[in-house]
Amino acid sequence: MSKMHASVVSINGKAVLLRGPSGVGKSDLSLRLIEGGAELVSDDYVDLRVKEGRLLAEGPKTILGMMEVRGLGLISMPYIDHAEVHLACDLMPADTIERLPDTPRYLHIKGLDIPLMQLDAMAASAPARIKLALKRMADIWPDPQVFGNDEG
Repeated sequence: MSKMHASVVSINGKAVLLRGPSGVGKSDLSLRLIEGGAELVSDDYVDLRVKEGRLLAEGPKTILGMMEVRGLGLISMPYIDHAEVHLACDLMPADTIERLPDTPRYLHIKGLDIPLMQLDAMAASAPARIKLALKRMADIWPDPQVFGNDEG
């Protein structure tokens, strides 16, 4: 098992890994996704392990169900203890994100290739972009040999 500085939410059973440095908006975006129906897996740090060829995200025991909400502090939240990762998001400023990427990106982790997108966490459309990416995964990341594509 390995630890990663990231927040994770599950949308319809598909975990989304939100990566980036402190202050980039991981918790803020997680909170907006949760308000839209997602479930918290972990905030700020996550444990990752491979089981039967799938990447699983689990909240570290010391922070289960806790979320840092800027201006309010650490808040206890409903959570699920693990979920299968289907998408990773590198959170970064909008002006550093390629507008029309010509090739799909992947996060290479623990021997798996996880579909990867770049995202401005503070953009109003960020939750919608994540949901769209999950729905259109086979179109955006079309290689049927790559984890995360249910077709093929």
